[in-house]
Amino acid sequence: MNTFQQLGLEDHLLQAIKDLGFETPSEVQQKAIPTLLSEENDLVALAQTGTGKTAAFGFPMLQKIDVNSRTTQGLILSPTRELCLQITNEIKLYGKYCKGLNVTAIYGGASITEQAKNVKRGAQIIVATPGRMKDMISRRLVDISKIDYAVLDEADEMLNMGFFEDIKSILSHTPQEKSTWLFSATMPKEVSIIAKKFMVAPNEITVGSKNTGSKNVSHEFYLVGSRDRYAALKRLADAHPNIFSVIFCRTKRDTQKVAEKLIEDGYSAGALHGDLSQNQRDIVMKSFRNKQIQMLVATDVAARGIDVDDITHVINYQLPDEIETYTHRSGRTGRAGKTGVSMVIITKSEQRKIKTIEKIIQKGFVKKDIPDGMEICEVQLKALAHKIHDTEINHEIDPYLEEINLLFEESSKEELIKKFFSVEFTRFFNYYKKAKNLNSPSGKDSFLEKNQDDQSARFFINIGKKDGYDWMSMKDFLRDALQLGQDDVFKVDVKDSFSFFNTETVNMPKVLEFFSDFKQNGRYINVEITEKKERRGNRRFGNQKGGRSRRKDSFRSDGNGRRKERSRDNGGRSPRRSSDFKPQGNSSSRPRRNRRK
Repeated sequence: MNTFQQLGLEDHLLQAIKDLGFETPSEVQQKAIPTLLSEENDLVALAQTGTGKTAAFGFPMLQKIDVNSRTTQGLILSPTRELCLQITNEIKLYGKYCKGLNVTAIYGGASITEQAKNVKRGAQIIVATPGRMKDMISRRLVDISKIDYAVLDEADEMLNMGFFEDIKSILSHTPQEKSTWLFSATMPKEVSIIAKKFMVAPNEITVGSKNTGSKNVSHEFYLVGSRDRYAALKRLADAHPNIFSVIFCRTKRDTQKVAEKLIEDGYSAGALHGDLSQNQRDIVMKSFRNKQIQMLVATDVAARGIDVDDITHVINYQLPDEIETYTHRSGRTGRAGKTGVSMVIITKSEQRKIKTIEKIIQKGFVKKDIPDGMEICEVQLKALAHKIHDTEINHEIDPYLEEINLLFEESSKEELIKKFFSVEFTRFFNYYKKAKNLNSPSGKDSFLEKNQDDQSARFFINIGKKDGYDWMSMKDFLRDALQLGQDDVFKVDVKDSFSFFNTETVNMPKVLEFFSDFKQNGRYINVEITEKKERRGNRRFGNQKGGRSRRKDSFRSDGNGRRKERSRDNGGRSPRRSSDFKPQGNSSSRPRRNRRK
C-alpha cells in the first residue's frame, strides 16, 4: 500500500493527512492501520522511535470512536509528560475535522483540578502518564470503566521507569472486552510479560527485527582514556561544526556537569534531567527545538519526550546501564527518512559492551579515531568558508563600506582573505597546536584509570531473586528507600540471594548509614562496599543433590578492609561476614543469618 487512501481511512482523516503534508505511510502505519480498522483484536507492534507509531494507532482510534458520545472510549498511556503532550497534540491534528472531539492530556506537574474539569466536559480520548492517571482514578476524578481501546505507547520504557504496578492497577479499572494495543521499540522479557498478562492472542507487527536499530543510523565508537572523556566530546563537537545533537549521560549529576562545562567553553548547550522544574524543562526543550541550543545533554528518562526530526548526532558520553536502552538513544536521530550518526565514547574496559550492542541492534560499529588538532582546524576553516559563501548580502551594511574599504585599500584580495579567515583559524590553532593524542593506546586500563572512569561506589546487599526482586524492582526499592532520583541507582545486578548496585560516591555515606540498622520482614538487610573484579568463564554454582549447594565466597580482601566482588553466584547463600554478628542491645548478640545447619 503506497497511499493513505488504500489503508481504509475515512475522508475527514484523509483531509487532515493532506493538511499535514503526509504523502506515503510508513511501514508500521501500512501494517497497523488496516489491521486495527478491520479487526477488534489486541495488537503488539514493534517499531523504532520516529517511525510514525502515533499515527499508526491514532487514526484507527479516531475512526472507531463515537465523537457524539461524551463517554471516555480511548486511553493512551505514555511514559513522560513531554511524550504525553506530544501525542495529545498529534491526535488533535489528526482529528481536526472530527467535530466534537475532545482529547485531554493527564500528567504530573500541572493542575489536577483543571485536568479533571477537561475530562468531565466529555473527553473521548485521554492521553496520560501512569502516575497521574493512577492518582486521578484513586480520587474518582476519571472513569475508564467503559473504554473500548487502551494503548500502551513506549511500553518498554514505561517498564524501565518502574511503572509496571501502576499499569497493572490502571488496566484493572478497564473492561475485559476492550482492545489493547501495545507499541514498543524493543521487546525485552518485561514487555512480553505485560503482553501475556493483559492481552488475549494479540496480532504481532514487527518493523525490521526485534530490538534492532534504525536503518538510517550509522554507529561509531571512539576509544579514549577515562580522564579524556570530556576532551573527546569537545573534539567531536568541533569536528562537526553544524552538529545538532543529544548527548546522553548516565546520571543527573553528570548531565548537569557536562552541560555547564560546555557552556563555560563557549558552546550553545543545555541540560535536561529530572531535577529541573517543569518550567525549566519546557524552556530548555523550546530552546532546543528552535536550535538556540546546539547540544542538549540529557538523561535517558528526561530524553523520552524529545521529538525533533533534525538531530544530526547522538553522542553516548556514557553507555546506559541497560544495554537495550541504547536502541532508544540512537533512535533520537535518523528520523523522518533522514540519516543520523550515533557516537559512543568508551574506555577499554567497556569494549565488550559494543559487541553486545551489535547483537541487539544487528548492525556493526565502526571504530574511529578522535580527530587531532589540525584536522579540526581544517574542518572549521572550510565550514566558515562555505558559510560565508552561502550568506546573503545584507545591504544595511552599505553605509559603512566606504570606511571599511579605506581601511583595506592597500590589501590585495589574497591578503584580505588570509586576514579574514585567520581570525577563526588562529582561535582553533592556538587551542589545538599542543593538544595531545586522545586515542587510547593498546593495553589494559590501569586500576587508577578504571576508578576515575567510574565515579561511583559499588555495593553488596544480601537480598536477591529469592526475596522476589528483579533488577527493576530492586532499583525501585533502593531508590525509594534511600530517597534517590531515577538515575542515581545504576548497574543493578540481582543474583539468587544477594545483589549488587552502584550509586555515585557522594551518596555512599547515606547508603551505609541507612542500612546500618535496617530490617525487612524482620530480617536485617546488610550492605557493604565492594570493588568489582571481572572474571572470565562460568562462575555459577547451582544447587547440588539434597538441596545443598557448593559454597564459594564471593569476596576476598584487598588489604584495605574492602571486599572484592567476583562475578559468581554462590548457590543462594550470602558470604560470611563479620557484620553478620551485629550487636543487639548492650550485651546480647544477634545470631548469624544464613548459618549452615
